[in-house]
Amino acid sequence: MRYKHFKNSDVDVSSLAVGTWGIGSLTEFGYVEKEDGKYTTRGIVEARTKAIEAIQAALQNGVNIIDTAPCYGWGASEIIVGEAIRDFDRDKILISTKFSLVPKAERPAQRAHGDGSYKNVMREVAQSLALLKCGYIDFYYLHYPDPTTDVAETMSALNVLKKRGLIRHIGLSNHSKEQIEAAMEWADIDVIQPPYSMVSREQEELMKWAYSKGIDSMTYGSLGSGLLTGAIRTKPEFDPRDIRGGFYSKLYREDNFEKFLQLLAVMDKIAAAHGKTVAQVAINWSTQQEFVGTALCGVKNAKEAIENCQTFDWELTADEMAELNNVLDTLGIGTEKLLNF
Repeated sequence: MRYKHFKNSDVDVSSLAVGTWGIGSLTEFGYVEKEDGKYTTRGIVEARTKAIEAIQAALQNGVNIIDTAPCYGWGASEIIVGEAIRDFDRDKILISTKFSLVPKAERPAQRAHGDGSYKNVMREVAQSLALLKCGYIDFYYLHYPDPTTDVAETMSALNVLKKRGLIRHIGLSNHSKEQIEAAMEWADIDVIQPPYSMVSREQEELMKWAYSKGIDSMTYGSLGSGLLTGAIRTKPEFDPRDIRGGFYSKLYREDNFEKFLQLLAVMDKIAAAHGKTVAQVAINWSTQQEFVGTALCGVKNAKEAIENCQTFDWELTADEMAELNNVLDTLGIGTEKLLNF
């Protein structure tokens, strides 16, 4: 495993992080099975067990950070993370979770760009600590900006939590440069969490700017919603419950998909030259960027987790990085805002 030193937070973080969005609902990214033309949730208990095994396998292979959020299954992800780390040394594990997205009373399953008020911050941190069965949270993120609450109020709440020892570091997810600068007037910002991968590079300048300020990045969507694993070679049709058909839907537009197949051909060649996987090529490309702190990758089972960790047994050469960057620039991949955040 490779590690990077996060400057503002002064902590060493593995270059790979466990992402748990899919784990939260257990009906996303393959947990829904199709039988006789209909979708079923059969196998969720087995999937939950495999999810816990996947987290534990990642930890056993050098990963030291797990990212979750209350809205990932509305508590299910945090519960699973808590169960997975129960027999590990908590002080050697970094837990990242978030707040502000709250379910609407009339439609509990719907995500909302929510509540950054002082009262809600205090409510959510207590809930997350209880679900995780932890005494503190390492990285606590404002998941999305709250346009109805002054950022000074939100940051004040986070500063209080830091003084109480309930959180250690403050993060912002899905924020613009201007929004980050506004928050920096009221609190020390340690990390941001933007989308980033070969097929999603539109936040690159923001990440470079943040890095120059000592603010490290935990990137999500690191495998491009599965596109960069090499497992998807024909344009898929997604079940409405699958986040790839919503949050990531633009990635699968016909014109984009054809470009991605050309990129995959180059990645196939590089992977074959090293005797490695396409997913490992994608993870190395991201994590070998100086301004990327750690890359969040979701996993469904221990085999996937171990394979992802083995990425760090090797590196892309300078020529291979240049070749991949040339393909991306020539085809115009990743520069358009394609994620629905």
